[in-house]
Amino acid sequence: MIGLLERFYDPTSGTITIDGSAPLDSINPRLYRSRLALVQQEPALFPGSIRENISFGMDVEIAGKPASEADIEAACRAANAWDFVSSLPEGLNTPCGTSGSQLSGGQRQRIAIARALVRNPKVVLLDEATSALDTQSERVVQEALMTAAKADSRITIAVAHRLSTVRDADRIFVFFDGRILEAGTHGELVEKGGMYQKMCDMQRLDNH
Repeated sequence: MIGLLERFYDPTSGTITIDGSAPLDSINPRLYRSRLALVQQEPALFPGSIRENISFGMDVEIAGKPASEADIEAACRAANAWDFVSSLPEGLNTPCGTSGSQLSGGQRQRIAIARALVRNPKVVLLDEATSALDTQSERVVQEALMTAAKADSRITIAVAHRLSTVRDADRIFVFFDGRILEAGTHGELVEKGGMYQKMCDMQRLDNH
């Protein structure tokens, strides 16, 4: 699904539209992707500073300018990363290390979210974005993702096995054997008593 939404593949039948727009295969891929951002389970950070890593999220050719200090700070605040970044002795100039080795898992993920948000995308794709984190880090990152999802009429599409990640979504789709088995809000799916309800019981997720 993520590959289709990034337009690395086109569907063999049917069409994909975002928010009632033209079908994706009729939109210039470069223009479309400039309005799209992806946060993965294991984000790739480069061995530069935090500032540089966040700046890489800005498509300079499309935006016409590199990310400004104000852009970077706003992205950090939206990603719930500004407090920890500003508390570091070197702040935004702090080296991330190879693959982000100088940062904790939660910090790396929040830098990745800031990098995704610095271009002010219209569509954010989250591919198991919190599944590799401990409970405390997941809570902080989840708050950042929820804030990002509600900003500027942004469309957020999350793929997750942890139901706590998606329970507040406007619409949840339960996939089974390559097909959509159930769809609805958390409350509607729990009331239905189907596969989603069983998954909630297995994960001991509060059903209310």
